Amino acid sequence: MLLRGAISSHLLSSSTLRFKTTTSSYPQNVVVSAQSPQQSSTTTTKFSISDQDLDSRGFSLRSTVNDLNLDHLNSVFMAVGFPKRDPAKIRVALENTDALLWVEYRKTQRPVAFARATGDGVFNAIIWDVVVDPSFQGIGLGKAVMERLVEELLGKGICNIALYSEPRVLGFYRPLGFVSDPDGIRGMVYSRKQKKKK
Repeated sequence: MLLRGAISSHLLSSSTLRFKTTTSSYPQNVVVSAQSPQQSSTTTTKFSISDQDLDSRGFSLRSTVNDLNLDHLNSVFMAVGFPKRDPAKIRVALENTDALLWVEYRKTQRPVAFARATGDGVFNAIIWDVVVDPSFQGIGLGKAVMERLVEELLGKGICNIALYSEPRVLGFYRPLGFVSDPDGIRGMVYSRKQKKKK
């Protein structure tokens, strides 16, 4: 389902990663989206976890693919239930990504949280591959990544932001401004399921 809603606070722009704008990923189950009204650029947002707090806890925020080990990222994907992906295809997906953010645990120099967005760079974006290593879940890293990624997209003026989510984690996205079926709006996803023959 395609969902739209308002994000109530303006999020300031952060560093970006610009690549080509084609999408290359698969849906999870439910599409949720947020639509931001135009807001004053003087509004500031406080993140649920500050950059300084993350740093003091041994985490580094990264917004480029530099130093991102794709095998380690693939391990996080598999740990949360994604199928194993070909690292060469992950690289192509990242080359076609408009913005990404990941958290590195400095002690192990491994990614422990990740999200990326693709889109047209002006009106629409879709957030993909939101993952947090199960060993690091529940301490706010997913929220930290999502808050900053949405901030970046809004800072570019993108006002229609969608994502795919499994129904069991919709509650994670609601406090971030994402809603289901506003005004009865629904999205559709192409499915290659074979029709049953009668």
